[in-house]
This record gives sequence, structure tokens and C-alpha cells, in this order.
Amino acid sequence: MEIFLIKLLQFMLAISLLVLLHEGGHFFFARLFGIRVEKFYLFFDPWFHLFEFKPKKSDTTYGVGWLPLGGYCKISGMIDESFDTEQMKQPAQPWEFRSKPAWQRLLVMVGGVLVNFLLALFIYSMILFHWGDSYVPTKNMTYGMKFNSEAKAYGFKDGDILLGTENGEFKEYGLNMLRDMSSATRVDLIRNGKQMSIALPGDINLLNMLKSQPSFVFPFIPSVIDSVLADQPLAKAGVKAGDKIVAFNGTDISSQNEVLFEIDKLKDVMATVTTHADSMKVRNATIVTERDGARDTLNIVLTADLKMGFIQKHYLMLYEPVKVEYGFLESFPAGIMYGMDVLSGYVNDMKYVFTSDGVKQLGGFGTIGNLFPAAWDWYMFWNMTAFLSIILAFMNILPIPALDGGHILFLLYEMITRRKPSENFMIKAEYVGFAILILLMLVANLNDILRWLGLM
Repeated sequence: MEIFLIKLLQFMLAISLLVLLHEGGHFFFARLFGIRVEKFYLFFDPWFHLFEFKPKKSDTTYGVGWLPLGGYCKISGMIDESFDTEQMKQPAQPWEFRSKPAWQRLLVMVGGVLVNFLLALFIYSMILFHWGDSYVPTKNMTYGMKFNSEAKAYGFKDGDILLGTENGEFKEYGLNMLRDMSSATRVDLIRNGKQMSIALPGDINLLNMLKSQPSFVFPFIPSVIDSVLADQPLAKAGVKAGDKIVAFNGTDISSQNEVLFEIDKLKDVMATVTTHADSMKVRNATIVTERDGARDTLNIVLTADLKMGFIQKHYLMLYEPVKVEYGFLESFPAGIMYGMDVLSGYVNDMKYVFTSDGVKQLGGFGTIGNLFPAAWDWYMFWNMTAFLSIILAFMNILPIPALDGGHILFLLYEMITRRKPSENFMIKAEYVGFAILILLMLVANLNDILRWLGLM
């Protein structure tokens, strides 16, 4: 429960900040051009609100709704998610959105996206200024990588040290590296001390690379036990730190990666058992360990959650990271470059959304909330906030009615053709766009529920 609350608090704080600033962007340009803002709300308030106040001599009511799905800035004389058609039947007033020139209305609609985009770049810059950049270059990962059968079919071998592609050197292991490999026609690497290259097709499916088990590629972690937990299965069997696991249930093991994969397979089996006897069959395991060249076969009983009782060593613990520090002024170009790289990767990956596998990967509030760490970490919090700000900016600029991008599309049409779409058309478009958004939200959150139930 504590972990859930910590993640929830981080998620709510990040979303509240992003929504307030996004709507603040619309508010700023509206007031700049003398357009009346009737309501400025964090979260939606159908039927009732949690808090509301209206300052004296102000046309704007500020408040907090109860439905945390976003927020809104109700601008006079504008067809938006409030569907206030009665106001649109009245004669246009000089303080209304519809009475202003198209270029002013365009800036009002762009304001939210602009603020989110600039906010992300600013946060990334401040992250680099405060924490710097710490990473392990793939070329320094001397243990190399562990590959699955699909990767080996392309010519990779366990222990290969990855250097880069025809498009440049890999910085570190992660999504960007996998994205580069998926579109590469050549990967440079070091094998047995010699540099060589492998030809790739240039169109490997990134989604398949990410979801495959075992992973398409993962840093090789030696199967040497780093620490043994007291009173746990390995400790009870006499295994000590420094021992090496070379086999698990009859399967040869050469890395810690394979140990974890074999346990993951047992978890799949455990999910189907119905009796205590069947559960114990799954938990009874045979391992072969090696100490000073001598091997020993041991029978152990895994814990109820299928743990052996050793501390898993993260691959970053094997290497000395490269640390880059940034001065205040230096952090801005570096942060902008980093943010643009994040945006470019996200836009590139959007093509997978329109596939059957891509739809299954959509996630709702549960998925987003789980991206935050289980313990409060300001570095991770600001990193995730900046990432969500980039996503919010991009998603809102999509040319879908009911989103900022839909309004921008119609305004551009008006500016080019000198013809304004009818209010009846705009209202119908708003309903269609709103229906699309509700459908996407339902699909994304249904996926979360199915994953939680173990059905996806």
C-alpha cells in the first residue's frame, strides 16, 4: 500500500503541474488579447466541484474538480469540451474568442502545447545542470551482451560488445540503442577482441524487440552469486557468495540473465497450478553450482514467490560510469538536444500504435503511474514529468477535433481559405473528437485492467 501511495502521489503531483501549466498557456494568450476566460479548473467538475472561488473584479472562476482526467480553461465564445451551444447562439461580443483575428485565436490554441514543450526542455536542462549525466557506454561493457534466439539468427553471439550502427556510436544500453538497431543495416561490435560488423535488414520490429522474453539483447551479467540472503533457499543449501550457478533444472546456465529467465518460466507454470502439491512441484528445483572449479548438485525449495535468496546484481554495478557535468548556461543546449531526441524517438514509435500489437501496448493511468519509482526520487520524478510533458505536448497537437491540434487545423484552414468553418460543423467535430478520445482512454485503461488480471 505504501508503494502504491508513493507512486500515486508522484503521478498526481506531475499531472497537476502539467495540466495547470498547459491550461495556463491558453489563459496567458487569451488574457493577452483581451479574451474573457470564464473558468480555469484543475481536473474536471461534472455535477460538482471540490473547491471554487472568484476574485473580486475578475471574470474568471478558479476551481478544482473531482475527476482527475485533466483540466480546462473555458474561454468565452469558443466551442470546446464544455459544449456550451447556448452561448454560441448569442450575438458575438468583442471580448469573445470568436470575435478575435485568426492569428490571435491560433496563438491561444497553441499556448498550451508551447508551454508543455518549453517546460520539458527546461526541466531536462535543469536535470543536467543539477545532476549531470551519468552513463556506461556500451563499448565499455566488457562482459558484452546476452542475446535471444532471434538476435542470434541475425548473427549476434553472447559476449559481443556493441559499438554502434552506420548512423553513429551507441551512447548507452536502452531504448535509443534498440531503436537504432531496429532501423540499422549494419551494427559494429567487438567479438573476441576483434572489431567486426553484422548486416541487419533495417526494419526489425521494435515492439517485438521490447516484448520478447528473453530480451532481444540485454547486458551480460555473470552467474556468480554476489550476496546470499540468510535463511533463504540458497543459504540453506550451503551456497556462498562467489559461487557460480552453471545449471538450473537441467538447463545449462552461463549468466544471471538465464537464471532469471528460467525462474520467469516457473512463474508462468505457477500461475496455472490449483493444488498445494502442484505448487511444491514447481518450487522444488535442482541447481548445479561451481566453486574453485568443483561442481556440486543441490536440491532447493524456492520461496512461495519463487525466489532463491540472492541479491540480483544490476549490470550498472559491473562498470565505472562516465560522468558529465554541465554549467548553468551549458545545460540549456544540452537539455534542448536531449528533449528533441526524446520527442523524435516518441514520434518515430507512434507508427506502432496503429498495429494490433501496438494497441495492446497502450496503457492508461495505471501504466503511467507505474513508471514512477516505488521510493520518492526527485531525479526520477522530474525525468518522468519532463517525459510526460513532451507526450502531452505531442498528443495535444495531433489534428483530432476536441484536442488543441484539431482547433489549430481548423484555424489554419480559415487563414488559408479565408473561410471560417460553420459553428454547426465545429460542434459536430467536437463531439466526434471527444468520442475518439473517450474510446482511446477506455482501450488504454482496459489494457491496464487486463494486465492486472493476468489476461494480457
